[in-house]
Amino acid sequence: MRGAAVAAALLFGSGSAFAQPASSAPPLAPLQFLVGDWVAIDTAPGERGSFAFKFDVQEHVLVRTNEAIYEATSSRPASRHDDLMVVYADGSAIKADYFDNEGHVIRYTAHLDANRATFVSDPDPKGPRFRLTYTMAAGGVLVGAFEIATPDAPEAFKPYLSWRARRR
Repeated sequence: MRGAAVAAALLFGSGSAFAQPASSAPPLAPLQFLVGDWVAIDTAPGERGSFAFKFDVQEHVLVRTNEAIYEATSSRPASRHDDLMVVYADGSAIKADYFDNEGHVIRYTAHLDANRATFVSDPDPKGPRFRLTYTMAAGGVLVGAFEIATPDAPEAFKPYLSWRARRR
């Protein structure tokens, strides 16, 4: 342990701007309702999915991993979608960065209410705007929605995907 402490002191110094008082509450504490391993429920035949939210870096980062599996049908081949989202505090704002196996990267700012987290990307005149919402509903069901707005109407979000999940 002494070696780690020495390395940290060398890297950050003893009066580091990165140091945080031990008594301060983790900035992502309002997202505690998302933590856990989740499995999609009420999915269409041939579709299944699961995701997990886990705190890391002493609860200063929340990591979501996700997979959606689609069996082959007469109109589409089998496919799998994987993505990763990292949620973090940036000053007083809560931000998130999303990455998927299709090469998409989305930068979000989060808006938090009791049992609801809404992640919204900034308007972009060259591309769509995105909104991802998680709401804890009755019976421990987590409801998710992913919406898209066009560049010419960045506030007019339209549903793209929705899901419901239960903790495993």
